[in-house]
Amino acid sequence: MNFPLITDPFFYAVAIPAVILLGISKSGFGAGFGSLAVPMMALAVTVPQAAAILMPVLLLMDLLGMAAFRKNVDRQLLTFLLPFGLIGIVVGALLFKLLDARVVAGIVGVLTLLFLAQRLLFPPRPDSAPPPRWVGVLLTTASGFTSFVAHAGGPPVNAYVIPLRLSPLVFTGTLAFFFFFINLSKWIPYAWLGLLDLRNMVTSLALLPFAPLGVWIGVRIAHRIQPKLFYRLIYLGMFLTGCKLVWDAVAIT
Repeated sequence: MNFPLITDPFFYAVAIPAVILLGISKSGFGAGFGSLAVPMMALAVTVPQAAAILMPVLLLMDLLGMAAFRKNVDRQLLTFLLPFGLIGIVVGALLFKLLDARVVAGIVGVLTLLFLAQRLLFPPRPDSAPPPRWVGVLLTTASGFTSFVAHAGGPPVNAYVIPLRLSPLVFTGTLAFFFFFINLSKWIPYAWLGLLDLRNMVTSLALLPFAPLGVWIGVRIAHRIQPKLFYRLIYLGMFLTGCKLVWDAVAIT
């Protein structure tokens, strides 16, 4: 019988920084950097296993993030986003075994970099209109889908929410609640797919103490950062995420 815990030191060398970065992202930067967590952990384990291990970690982070930003939520925007994000979860669950994780990573990475290029080469004017609702429908559905496959739901929904020019606290709080419901909805299909086995869950418990540290750092940053710098860091996180996902898609293993 195998010991129900991953014992490889290299796994923890990449998993602990990934969990801390994910906590910072979820509480301070609206998942700007958080999509790097699974690709980082995939250096040591498979993408589905990394996603499964992060499930309890995400639940704790979501609860901490909602508690910290419970007064900073755009409820109208959240009500619009949630149904389409959940549709994306259903699509991801149905297609999970048919999809190559590297193909999904490549698609998300390319779209993320295209969005950034568009924002930097053709910056919006202060009086420009927000994106149309149909764009939000497509991007939020894509967010639910990529969140289910690789916990990479941040870039698509960011591409819709960033142009709305919310304050840093409202941006972070709204996405904290959005991803709580998205991540909560993954538990049953993840169990159905056989990903929540004993070894993954025990390993997740070993990583759990690092979750509050990342959330604490992110909350402190979000309450002190200027909006201009905040969105620059969001762009940096999306750029790094896009590059890493594209690399994962094209790298020869």
